[in-house]
Amino acid sequence: MKYKRLVIVMAAVASVTVFAGCRQDGAGERAHEGKESVAETADGGLWGFAADSLEMEESRVRRGDFFSTILIRNGLTAQEAYNLSEAVDSAFDVRSIRVGNTYRTWTAPSGQLEYLAYDIDRIRSVVFGCRPPYGVFYTEKPVLTETKSVDVTIESSLWNDMTAAGAPALLILTLSDIYAWTVDFFGLQKGDRFSVIYDEKTCDGEVIAVDTVRYALFSSRGESWPAIMFDQHDGGNIYWNEKGESMRKAFLKAPLHYSRISSGFSYARRHPITRKVQPHTGVDYAAPAGTPVVTIGDGVVTSAKNEGAGGNVIRIRHNSVYSTAYLHLSKYASGIRAGRRVKQGEVIGYVGSTGRSTGPHLDFRVWKNGTPINPLKMESPPAEPLKKENAEAFRAVAEKYHTRILRCEASGMVEEILEHL
Repeated sequence: MKYKRLVIVMAAVASVTVFAGCRQDGAGERAHEGKESVAETADGGLWGFAADSLEMEESRVRRGDFFSTILIRNGLTAQEAYNLSEAVDSAFDVRSIRVGNTYRTWTAPSGQLEYLAYDIDRIRSVVFGCRPPYGVFYTEKPVLTETKSVDVTIESSLWNDMTAAGAPALLILTLSDIYAWTVDFFGLQKGDRFSVIYDEKTCDGEVIAVDTVRYALFSSRGESWPAIMFDQHDGGNIYWNEKGESMRKAFLKAPLHYSRISSGFSYARRHPITRKVQPHTGVDYAAPAGTPVVTIGDGVVTSAKNEGAGGNVIRIRHNSVYSTAYLHLSKYASGIRAGRRVKQGEVIGYVGSTGRSTGPHLDFRVWKNGTPINPLKMESPPAEPLKKENAEAFRAVAEKYHTRILRCEASGMVEEILEHL
């Protein structure tokens, strides 16, 4: 096949939408498939040329590799590699290839390199025609989108129980983001329950994204906290509770992910090193050294320095009422210094064991009007309201999902959740 110079083609793109029954194992059934869209200039298949007539070899980008060295290693001369790199420069930045990414080469029976395809990610590839006149085009593997649901009661941990129920790890991360201001994921108890309706994208049988959580319901100790997706198309929050209050609060519930509480807030704790009984007006999160630490809210760094027993400490003033401190850090994030303004969720430092410490952990402290408070009991008001003109539409969405969740729980016929979506 011959390409026009710098022809860019989208080849073999297929998007499939599937609706699944509401089952605890998350299995889905195909409802319909979209038609493949193949560009006229592509000769065939995913790669856009008659690949079956050529010999294919798959490799990975090595440390120290450049686009030109890969081409030369596969049979092109240095001049040919230069000419190809120059020809495709406006369509693809050959300097962006990354160590570890897969690439494939196709050679003719004569040994001449005909094509090279580099995987940009798990879906997209860029294909280079390696004979003059040089060409470049893009391909995408088919992506399957399914609406799924999962209903999990915590027995050991959210991670173990969710994955045992067939839910992808990405769903757990998405839930932790949605509920970051509401649920303390370090304090989940046996018997706590999550019911979730979500969209999942797969490529080559591998989950690549949890595209949308449409509805989630967290239940604990007789109380429930729904999270309803409702997009106001204003670029802001899209998750709300049943009252139409934003799930996004002024402060995150915790300053780091996936650790455990090793010591709580107390005015009579025996210090693990000095063995003296003294106040511990913070919460210790045990986590591996180097774990990123984030600020729980917008604010200004008032100090970032070593404070002796506290080790490397960052202090942040969030407003006229609240301030926080992050102790025993191994190091500060780049650019963190006194006077720096930080945004909620921004990485400010990394877990360490500096100062008076028995091992890697974060000592996290909060003050309200100058008085230390228990971070685990801190309440935070909604950050933004639902627009009044959207209230009726929001209630309709909330009632639709909530009614079906309750119907499923009452009848045990979980398939009903998605029956009429």
